[in-house]
Amino acid sequence: MAPVDPVDLTADLVRCASVTPADEGALDILHKLLSDAGFDCAWADRGGIRNLFARWGPVGHARTFGFNGHTDVVPIGDPTDWTMPPFGAEITDGIMYGRGTTDMKSGVAAFAAAAVDFVRDTPPDGAVVLAITGDEEADAIDGTRALLDYMDAQGERMSVCLVGEPTCPERMGDMMKIGRRGSMTAWVTVTGKQGHSAYPHRALNPLPAMMRLMDRLASRRLDEGTDYFDPSTLAIVTVDTGNPATNVIPASTRAAVNIRFNDQHSSASLSDWIRQEIAKLETEFGVKTELKIKVSGESFVTPPGDLSDLVAAAVTAETGVTPALSTTGGTSDARFVKSHCPVVEFGLVGQSMHQVDEHVHVDHIRQLKQIYMRILSDYFA
Repeated sequence: MAPVDPVDLTADLVRCASVTPADEGALDILHKLLSDAGFDCAWADRGGIRNLFARWGPVGHARTFGFNGHTDVVPIGDPTDWTMPPFGAEITDGIMYGRGTTDMKSGVAAFAAAAVDFVRDTPPDGAVVLAITGDEEADAIDGTRALLDYMDAQGERMSVCLVGEPTCPERMGDMMKIGRRGSMTAWVTVTGKQGHSAYPHRALNPLPAMMRLMDRLASRRLDEGTDYFDPSTLAIVTVDTGNPATNVIPASTRAAVNIRFNDQHSSASLSDWIRQEIAKLETEFGVKTELKIKVSGESFVTPPGDLSDLVAAAVTAETGVTPALSTTGGTSDARFVKSHCPVVEFGLVGQSMHQVDEHVHVDHIRQLKQIYMRILSDYFA
């Protein structure tokens, strides 16, 4: 049987307008490809989200290599801004355009093609698992977490996992991820008493209190970085009072901060710090406050070792580039997988992800498939 062309498979997936939470047939394409190749496939749907689990080989084998990825994509924005059809998968001068070409239908296509060809050509002593979700770009509540819950219930287990997110900043092979920073957002509402700006003593202005709080939060240097992480950061992302009148002291104001934190912190410790600063504020200014916190993920790291060495060696063999081991960037579904098994990430150059005219070099898709094939071959050697 002919090898699976990852470029054709990427194009088929891109033509499915699978903007979260829609699937539009993307996972059906993968289900057919994998089941036809002898993978045992199951749906792990939850909360209206489609999730595909596929395994070749025995359940619970001590050597089970897993791949994880997603077929959902972010919205295209204004379609008139695109110079190419956003779901057309058109190829011009060796470049395929379309939403999801980089993030990350090409990565899914590459590891699905690699897995199919590998088990057909050299059936391993072990198992290969693919856990593919339709819910990564949104809240990710019913995506990879649902797949992992399904696996736990069925006695399925990955020994190690590779997430196929785009990881390279400049050229193929220059970076892989061995961890991710934690991410959390805190929304604060400060409430005082509305009044006339000519008589401030009759009001309680919440704005000085909010500005003092934002200054205290943003001015604190959280840490100096750790062995595997850069220093943690806190960014003020919005301050919103919504007061169009210059002769009115507003009753309340709202603000939000986003924190990207390393393994020196937890979301709990940072939440406690914010609550302490808010308590000081209430005492000093006499205002009332409300706090809402959302944690997108805790920081984690898979220390350099067998798994990162395996992936790095395959990348170098296929690209001639030695990947840097990094924990930079935003969150990914690796933050869920890390509680199941050791996990790293490697994929394409991600410069155009989420942008208008998102695109990928078709040669990079084929190269990525070869990297994944080599990883599987070396793992089961």
